[in-house]
Amino acid sequence: MPQLPDPAPASKLPPASSGGGRGVVAVLAFAGITVAVMQTLLVPVIKDLPALLGTSVADATWVMTATLLAGAVATPVMGRLGDLYGKKRLLLLCLAVMVGGSVLCALTSDLVPMIAGRALQGFAMGAIPLGIGIMRDVLPAERLPSAMALMSSSIGVGGGLALPAAALIAQHADWHALFVAAAVLGTAAFALAWRVCPESPVRAEGRFDLPGALGLGAGLVCLLLPVTKGAEWGWTAPATLGLFGAGALVLTGWALHQLRSPSPLVDLRTSTRRTVLLTNLASVMLGVAFYAVSLVLPQLVQLPTATGYGLGESMVMAGLCMAPLGLTMMLVSPLYARLSTRHGPRTTLLLGMAVIVLGYGGGQALLSAAWQTAVIAAVLGAGIGLAYSSLPALIIGAVDQRETGAANGLNTLMRSVGTSVSSAVIGMVLARTAVPFGGVEVPSMTGFRLAFVIATGAVAVGLVLAFFLPAGPPLRPEPVLVTAEPRPASGEPDGPYVLTGRVRDAEGSPVSRANVTLLTPGGVQTARTTADEAGAFRLTAPGPGRHLLVASATGHAPHALTVRTDGIAAPGPVELVANAVRAGAALAP
Repeated sequence: MPQLPDPAPASKLPPASSGGGRGVVAVLAFAGITVAVMQTLLVPVIKDLPALLGTSVADATWVMTATLLAGAVATPVMGRLGDLYGKKRLLLLCLAVMVGGSVLCALTSDLVPMIAGRALQGFAMGAIPLGIGIMRDVLPAERLPSAMALMSSSIGVGGGLALPAAALIAQHADWHALFVAAAVLGTAAFALAWRVCPESPVRAEGRFDLPGALGLGAGLVCLLLPVTKGAEWGWTAPATLGLFGAGALVLTGWALHQLRSPSPLVDLRTSTRRTVLLTNLASVMLGVAFYAVSLVLPQLVQLPTATGYGLGESMVMAGLCMAPLGLTMMLVSPLYARLSTRHGPRTTLLLGMAVIVLGYGGGQALLSAAWQTAVIAAVLGAGIGLAYSSLPALIIGAVDQRETGAANGLNTLMRSVGTSVSSAVIGMVLARTAVPFGGVEVPSMTGFRLAFVIATGAVAVGLVLAFFLPAGPPLRPEPVLVTAEPRPASGEPDGPYVLTGRVRDAEGSPVSRANVTLLTPGGVQTARTTADEAGAFRLTAPGPGRHLLVASATGHAPHALTVRTDGIAAPGPVELVANAVRAGAALAP
């Protein structure tokens, strides 16, 4: 992004890097895809894990469960830490931990170290909300729609594209090569993010809520563990029911703590707002729909033709049939930006869900050839891509900018809850409807069709929820006027300077409670304040020189102006007219 002129108006933050905004988007999307790969990395060899690790089937499933649980806990926690201490810093931490986990897995064939390494890989899922937060804080408004869409979709893109690549590696090399490849990807993502991505100047106030993080982690483990292991333990087993009860009790106590905490991990009052609540509930349904296709199609493609319905293809072919899922999710991101600009993210969410219903409904008649499964994956990928792309715009438009990371972390968690529920429910259906073949039980066509019906029902519920989201008007650019006037604080030209100003909207009305931050040209924060109800603010600059004044408010993209404190009072206010974004809105390129 170009450097702000001085003293002319500007509408963008300082350059993120020599690569500009496009480089930031590409690197963050690559990081998101990299961490999402961890979720499906072992899918091609999952049936062989007991033999590879020398353990029982029940114990081997912990290799997958650990990744899921760690990712569920990490997403809201890392989002909040990023809001407080810097999103880039925490993004790099996520990637470094993922690389460490990958190296640990690559060096072991023992169960316990493998579970630990997979948990560290899952921890990296916190990079998704952090990346979305960085985009919101540092990109110009016109780049936000397609950028956030791509970052949000990276969960599905990474999962979809990982399947054929992982299958190819697993079929032609030692299975530890999967983790070597993951470590290489993570290292590349870390190096690129460190070099290209800027640190966001936006910071939340308060402290990190450690008791809240521990309570949320314990509650999620107690809740998700029986969801993922219930079919194996028995849904009425004492362990299953006990964990469900413990999870409900812990999360209730956690919620009461959050409501009383001055610096909550998750602002539950914000989370109960209509837009945030309905978007998160719809995200659960989308998670169910996304994971259903990943469970059904690879198994159907690889089952022997002697079953009468299996397609008898190889592991690699099964991965290739799933590849269109990730490819179409990536390709619809630019389309989402145009549709959202004209009609709003609620409309694109509804459209995406309608396409998913079409994909699962029509897919019932397209299960007799490998190319047909690829068509199903492509249609579902387009719908899931549109729907996933809409979620961050809806969330960001309804929360304060200082809560972006935590809010998107919670939304990502809701998708993870949906995938966990999908895995448990559809896994149970496939097990209950299995038929004997060659001395073993294999999924039946009835089970596959029921799985598609369950996914269709989940999306139908999501459609109803999304229908009640605020529609919002079509997006249009709106000017935001920010003014500032520097003067010496004590009459000394080399001493501190007072900056006074006002934040107003297009009609001249004050923008209350806007965040105003003063930075050096290099991006170091030197002062920060919150405007009053009339939009007025007062800051003290450390001395004469050139400064960057950044104003941001809920429902608006951050914008900046350059001010000088040169030893004399400014002849008048310096003005900036910049494009802003309505709540839940996004501008077209």
